[in-house]
Amino acid sequence: MVGLNNIKETDFVNVTIQSLMRVTPLRNIFLIPENYADSKSVLVHRFGELTRKIWHARNFKGQVSPHEFLQAVMKASKKRFRIGAQSDPVEFMSWLLNTLHTDLKSSRTKTSSIIHRCFQGELEVVKEINAKDGAETSKMPFLMLGVDLPPPPLFKDVMEKNIIPQVPLFNILKKFDGESVTEVVRPRVARMRYRVTRLPQYLILHMRRFTKNNFFVEKNPTLVNFPVKNLELKDYIPYHLKRERKKECVPSMI
Repeated sequence: MVGLNNIKETDFVNVTIQSLMRVTPLRNIFLIPENYADSKSVLVHRFGELTRKIWHARNFKGQVSPHEFLQAVMKASKKRFRIGAQSDPVEFMSWLLNTLHTDLKSSRTKTSSIIHRCFQGELEVVKEINAKDGAETSKMPFLMLGVDLPPPPLFKDVMEKNIIPQVPLFNILKKFDGESVTEVVRPRVARMRYRVTRLPQYLILHMRRFTKNNFFVEKNPTLVNFPVKNLELKDYIPYHLKRERKKECVPSMI
């Protein structure tokens, strides 16, 4: 295990990097500079350098510095993510994956990269605004799936302590079973149904914990219980796709 120095509120970067460094195909690509030698992106090359530092077989230190990578992040993001300013790790991971994909995609196909080969899945989205107009169906690619947590209880228990609810992961994944309805209000009031039609090799889930209003940011403390190993997602793939995509039914999760 190799740690990353926290350079003044850069923990949101560190937690993202530590997660991505455990994705074997992604790591293997960036361990060999020849794989991206033709890329003109400074961010790509700094990400590769950091990967090699973390996985160096003869590294005698317990940590490495991500300073050069952070400098590239600040420049590529136009200081949206910078040293000394705390940011949301979900926003950072989304930006990083999309930027690396854009900078890495093959000059011949203009579509593929190791990012999409590892993380891209597909959703079928059914949108119903009103009964008269019927429903609109579309396909939407994703690199991360956002799951909604149940609202926390409004009252404290008999000991006047906050009640921290718990929910199984499978309960909140029902949002993607193609039958459960999600109500949305923006940009228009609509009823949405989501169905996963293709799982990626590595599935990134994030829990929507923070709610913003005009006065403060509220955090949902709900604990999500899930198996650390052998997470089985085939129950959330439509039956007629199970045989066709048998190998995709048990992705790794980060």
